[in-house]
Amino acid sequence: MRIGILTSGGDAPGMNAAIRSIVRVANNHNVEVWGIKYGYKGLINEELIKLDNFIVDDISEKGGTILKTARCLEFMEESGIKKAIRTLKKFNIEGIIVIGGDGSFKGAERLSKSGIRVVGLPGTIDNDLNYTDYCIGFDTTLNTVLDCIGKIKDTDCSHEKTTIVEVMGRYCGDLALYSALAGGGEIISTPERKLDFDMICNQLDKNIRRGKTDNVIIITEKMYPIEELQKYIEGKLKISLRNTVLGFVQRGGSPSAFDRVLASKMGVRAVELLLRGSTEKAIGIRNNKIIHINFNEVNNERMIKEKEYDLLNVLL
Repeated sequence: MRIGILTSGGDAPGMNAAIRSIVRVANNHNVEVWGIKYGYKGLINEELIKLDNFIVDDISEKGGTILKTARCLEFMEESGIKKAIRTLKKFNIEGIIVIGGDGSFKGAERLSKSGIRVVGLPGTIDNDLNYTDYCIGFDTTLNTVLDCIGKIKDTDCSHEKTTIVEVMGRYCGDLALYSALAGGGEIISTPERKLDFDMICNQLDKNIRRGKTDNVIIITEKMYPIEELQKYIEGKLKISLRNTVLGFVQRGGSPSAFDRVLASKMGVRAVELLLRGSTEKAIGIRNNKIIHINFNEVNNERMIKEKEYDLLNVLL
């Protein structure tokens, strides 16, 4: 048997740990593994390399993905799908493991409808796939966010300043939510619990009146312009603020132990499913157990984590 691996969409710490796990488990079953470079783009352009235990040795601690990743609009067209299928048939690849987020899973589902056995691993720092408690890369990114906010707090405390910090997440507020639960900030605005400018001002004013002169306001990206929010608060409360956009610093870095173990466990399950002849499966973790569901059960609807937000109201 011969299988392929590709990483697609945004890179996430832990992708390499998943690749290593897949290759080692597959080789133990005498299954040949080919890495597809640059995601679906590489699948269309026949950019494949054979992977073995030697190549994947010592990659678990590295951030990013050794297979590279890229966006591929051509794959969204029928002609792109046909090219991808031809590549898989040319290399005699019977099954493929896709590591990525929601968009990557949609591509994986399209491949599976064409008769290719496909299994998906959730690799996205946004943690925006609802069927799984955690995605590969989220824990590492969360710890990076907390580290950055901790450094900002040191300076805020020294100067008695407030800073607005924008974190990643796209349309999911988990990075902001969990960083706040871990003590990262005093005022939080997420897509699931969006605060308007006046609500943020009122909370900040209340904190200042209580004697809390250094505050961190954490907001999820794409919600509103950070400079506009800063100017509004400064004008209404007559104070001086700073703003910081963490940006791509959140994506990189050596993956945490949690992400390495999670990715490794998911990689094992992916190979097991392909060996059984399964397809159209998305692997995840629920209640600390590795699970898998059908692709058609994966949806984009944001589920508000009520218990976490209730806890946040108590802690802030």
